[in-house]
Amino acid sequence: MGNLMVSVSGIRGIVGESLNPDVIIKYVKAYADYIDGETIVLGRDSRRTGQYILNLVKSILVAKGYDVYDMGIVPTPTVLLNIEILKADGGIIITASHNPIEWNALKLASEKGMFLTSEEGAIFLDSLKNDHSKYVKYDKVGNVIKYKKGIQNHIKRILSLINLERIKKRKFKVVLDCVNGAGGVFTPKLLKEMNCNYTVINEEPNGEFPRNPEPRPENLSKLAEKVKKEKADIGFAHDPDVDRLAVVDEKGEPIGEELTLALAAWKFLMDNPNNKCVCNLSTSMIVEDIASKYDSGVIRTPVGEVNVASRMIEENAIIGGEGNGGVIIPELHYTRDAPAAIAVILDFLAVQNCPVSKIIQELPKYNIIKDKIKFNNKDKRQKYMKKFRKINFEEKPVNIDYQDGIRFEWKKSWIHIRPSGTEPIIRVIGESLDKNWLKNKIEYIKNYE
Repeated sequence: MGNLMVSVSGIRGIVGESLNPDVIIKYVKAYADYIDGETIVLGRDSRRTGQYILNLVKSILVAKGYDVYDMGIVPTPTVLLNIEILKADGGIIITASHNPIEWNALKLASEKGMFLTSEEGAIFLDSLKNDHSKYVKYDKVGNVIKYKKGIQNHIKRILSLINLERIKKRKFKVVLDCVNGAGGVFTPKLLKEMNCNYTVINEEPNGEFPRNPEPRPENLSKLAEKVKKEKADIGFAHDPDVDRLAVVDEKGEPIGEELTLALAAWKFLMDNPNNKCVCNLSTSMIVEDIASKYDSGVIRTPVGEVNVASRMIEENAIIGGEGNGGVIIPELHYTRDAPAAIAVILDFLAVQNCPVSKIIQELPKYNIIKDKIKFNNKDKRQKYMKKFRKINFEEKPVNIDYQDGIRFEWKKSWIHIRPSGTEPIIRVIGESLDKNWLKNKIEYIKNYE
């Protein structure tokens, strides 16, 4: 079905078109049988379509005999953490994350409070061929439990990660942009617990996104203005489901979502040298530069939160994440968590006792370009990916990585070409110290025939 994206990032599409009640029923019935358990945790972001989808999902699960913990509008990491806390058999988060308002999605989690792995996802998708029309009898239907402790559980865990008294003493002045998403019900409460003097814009969780929901520098002009006007120490921006974080420095300059993981990794590796960090193939080299300061290594995985998290477990890594502003802190839970990243970054600033702009002056000034090639269907996209395997560069790469699409690597430069799991596009992301070199390479790729 056109524009229905099925991947480790969930089942997402345009509501009323590729994502309609028939599709939702099909996948939720199959998921209920795949999990084969008794309890499931549900939550959603603030999109207006989320309520009807949530009601539909609840009804299917109850008819399948599940007890459902309904958390309402909460961050995605809050749902995933509470799957673990409640010892539930799985969870579904209704969110299309950074996609535009007309999109929504079902993000499917296992009993580990993590999204389905590629292997688990393959088994689940294969099960769609089976008959899932069996429901329980009237005396076996499940219950819906309105669960109100999820946010409290999450905040308590975050506060245990940091030196709370050190942060409280600093009385940081913070501006927060919640993009009218799920962050409005969570992050102001966390900032209050940390004794921050905070101002919130776009706080109401009504799903009417006042900007492009992706927290990239070009979308953060209002936050940047507010940081300067309030003379704040720092600004933070969420995406609608609060698993990604962007930072604006005290001068009102967005520092780029790549530096979110870098700052968090800096804090953890500084405190725990000779350790490991895991990130995906599209993440900035800055993480490697920071890791080298503390005799630590960086391991790269295919894009996708569950890919990073699974490798972190294997390697016993102390920190990990993705270059889109996603930070995973194992001590808390194996999921990208924007509020937790806020707490860690504020703790790091309290230790450094200097402004954000001064801290990032110590880092290399890489140029990163994030571009895309749009397609109307997956078949054409697949043909393009095949042709990129034959591409020739005048300057031969020192390495080519095929873990996830194709990543070409040169000394202190790289370009990653991969099909998106969340949009009908091919992403072309690159990084280099030489901006013109990088622009020319990416244009060459986009126009390659």
